[in-house]
Amino acid sequence: MKFGYYPGCTLLGTAREFEESLFAIAKRIGLELEAIPDWNCCGATAAHNLSHLLSIALPARNLALAEKSGMEEILVPCSACYSRLATARFELLENENLRKEVSELIEMEYQGTARVLNIIEGLNKVIGDGSGVKIQKPFEHKVACYYGCLLVRPPKVVKFDRAEDPQSMDELLKKIGATPIDWAFKVECCGAGFSVSRTDLVAKLSGRIIEDATKRGAEAIIVACPMCHSNLDMRRGEIEKASGKKYSIPVLYLTQAIGLAMGIDEKELGLQRHLVPVVFPEKPKTGEGAQAKEKATEAVEE
Repeated sequence: MKFGYYPGCTLLGTAREFEESLFAIAKRIGLELEAIPDWNCCGATAAHNLSHLLSIALPARNLALAEKSGMEEILVPCSACYSRLATARFELLENENLRKEVSELIEMEYQGTARVLNIIEGLNKVIGDGSGVKIQKPFEHKVACYYGCLLVRPPKVVKFDRAEDPQSMDELLKKIGATPIDWAFKVECCGAGFSVSRTDLVAKLSGRIIEDATKRGAEAIIVACPMCHSNLDMRRGEIEKASGKKYSIPVLYLTQAIGLAMGIDEKELGLQRHLVPVVFPEKPKTGEGAQAKEKATEAVEE
């Protein structure tokens, strides 16, 4: 299967491990990715706060270039980029006058033929039934699937999964051996682009997410958004300072979790780039759990 590909700025910089892990699994599941030629920044996260026309024109140019290259579906791993491209496509198809104005501005006709896919949609199209993933080491961990704000909102624009209780990432994780927890923070905001300007708010919001995942016994938080990963991983120090607690739970990209289950080397997946070490609790060896339980029972009886 072949998709057009929009990496955006982040996957070539602070979230390079997202792209590394994506390409690591792509070549093993028969997914070919072709980057949009001469792509530009989509304007996330500030353009839509400054100029509505600019916020549509920037992603529209990428969409028009994809159409010009004959791309029918574009994989956009970054949730912020996905939101901007999906929103631009929606507004341009709904508003003919805006479409004409933007087409003149970018000096290319935009028709709206190329569909935008987020990372979960794309992977589901390739390995949704589980047959395309050769599991070498099942990812047998209890996980918190964290979708964040932008993958499922606004529903009328993205038309993807359930807005308040999405399940698509959970289902993908189950196919590689994981056990997703049932929790209420799947789509709560982590603070998004306020990581630099209002780190205190990010620490508070992200801290609530990490606290709940930890309380419910999750061994890892799985994300599909560079901003979410940055806030939950890079801001761990600020989170711990604000909460007065220590948290060791790692944060992995969905592609990294799948890669680990496929037996791909951790370095190829970029795990060494995380600030919070990707370490999981040791599982009791066969029989150890029962023996420990038996000893505990004997101690109580005595």
